[in-house]
Amino acid sequence: MGTDNLHHKRKAKKAKDLKRRKSKRAAYDKVLIVCEGEKTEPNYFKELVIFYAINTANVAIDGSCGSSPISVVRQAVKLYKSEAKKGDPYDRVYCVFDRDSHSTYDEALNVIKIQKPFNTFFRATSVPCFEYWLILHFHFTTSPYYSSVGQVSSGVAVLRELKGLMPNYEKGVQGIFSELHKYLEFAKENAVRANQQAENNHTNNPTTLIHELVDYLQNIKSK
Repeated sequence: MGTDNLHHKRKAKKAKDLKRRKSKRAAYDKVLIVCEGEKTEPNYFKELVIFYAINTANVAIDGSCGSSPISVVRQAVKLYKSEAKKGDPYDRVYCVFDRDSHSTYDEALNVIKIQKPFNTFFRATSVPCFEYWLILHFHFTTSPYYSSVGQVSSGVAVLRELKGLMPNYEKGVQGIFSELHKYLEFAKENAVRANQQAENNHTNNPTTLIHELVDYLQNIKSK
């Protein structure tokens, strides 16, 4: 008898907590964004959420999983299952990571493809890296980036180009979204063009899907 009462009390508390959590959110999608970077990408999307006055209770941004693409996807799956178990799953989950020289990039893409429910997990990848997306705010380019033997990685090559356009840029710096916002639509158009050209040329260097996540967040209130 006592065990039954305890079970019902716990069930009632869980339902009450769930109702309270949902009441804090706005009437649009609940989204999870898991990033490979601890600061750069999370800072960017946190600034975007603030800029567009998106309810922070609707968007969870995590950057605690390290830089490996597969670790990003595993963290995303873990967090999704945790919320689903509570009866409050995310409507969408975005995995943000770079190609660069990561050995688990293709594995991570394959894991995303098989996740259920379908049309819930999305990739917001960049080749070679996130900074290519930032470069597109300044000009359109599809020049491929390659690692130099015994010298720099393709990611470092992109970073050097970006710093030529944006001297104050450093990994983890804050204010990047706000600084580049006035060029955002130009960057989105450039990303679409670059991806199409890459597809026509049967390559992915360079490409980015960050614009898809940005566009989704810009319009989340109308969905």
